[in-house]
Amino acid sequence: MISAIRSSSPRIRAILCVLLGIVFYTANDSTIKWLSGGYPLHEIVLFRAAVALGFTLIIVQLEGGFSILRVRRPGLHILRGLLVMCANMGFFLGLATLPLAENTAIFFLAPLFITALAVPILGERASALRWAAVLTGFLGVVIMVRPGSGVIQITALLPVGGALAYALMQMMTRKLGVRDKASTLAFYVHATYIVACVSIWTIAGDGRFSDGSDPTIDFLFRRWIWPGNDDLLLMVLAGFLVAMAGYLVSQAYRLSEAAVIAPFEYLALPLAVFWGYQLWGDLPDFISVLGMVLIAGSGLFVFYRETMKGRSLAGRR
Repeated sequence: MISAIRSSSPRIRAILCVLLGIVFYTANDSTIKWLSGGYPLHEIVLFRAAVALGFTLIIVQLEGGFSILRVRRPGLHILRGLLVMCANMGFFLGLATLPLAENTAIFFLAPLFITALAVPILGERASALRWAAVLTGFLGVVIMVRPGSGVIQITALLPVGGALAYALMQMMTRKLGVRDKASTLAFYVHATYIVACVSIWTIAGDGRFSDGSDPTIDFLFRRWIWPGNDDLLLMVLAGFLVAMAGYLVSQAYRLSEAAVIAPFEYLALPLAVFWGYQLWGDLPDFISVLGMVLIAGSGLFVFYRETMKGRSLAGRR
């Protein structure tokens, strides 16, 4: 099978890479949700980042050695790392109370945020159809949150905030440009995680800000405890999964066009439903499925419009 993959075209290899990467990402998300009831988020992420950094340094050596970690704009990499951290923290904090599938679907607002923010930040123009897709995606979130029904979940705003931070990170990357290797980018992201998590542990590691009344606050500021052997293995597994997922998805975008690869990231939605059902018995109801379809459909439509726009520009040239 490996020889067949190697002999396939770059586009096929890219699609296989992104599919496997998304499997690893959703497995990582499930691992963190599994651990969320007993450990603070900053502890889980610290172990995960330390393991991921180790794997990343191996890739750094394979791609040219430690010299590639010298960058011209270290401040840009630190800012990018902070935005990635905010995006992930928003997503992971949502996992404390939201089902995995719903939390994942809401985070897919990121492509719609990118479309909306590209107008004021990058000076791009958006058609009425693209604005309609953005509004449809946000309508999907409103449907899932269900305001006025008595079951509104304020914590749904956490993955929304995470999606916004992710979109801002992408805007910054597109506006300023990043010419460094994917392993260099990953190194600074994981290093930022480690510094931030150690800082939170120093300030709140004794659990002084957690009284157990709110599961989300408790997940963020719960008292640090050393994990048991089984949970420690899960944290190490999470680090391996996120390192491999990040490398595979980066490799996919290196081998083929973003317009080809990005839609395959929506495999995360059915996989999130699968993991949620297998591990916690969660199945989204009809209202949640409707909201997920609106979010995913609007995001895929935006990718389709971007592809058509790219083909049109190429034809004019």
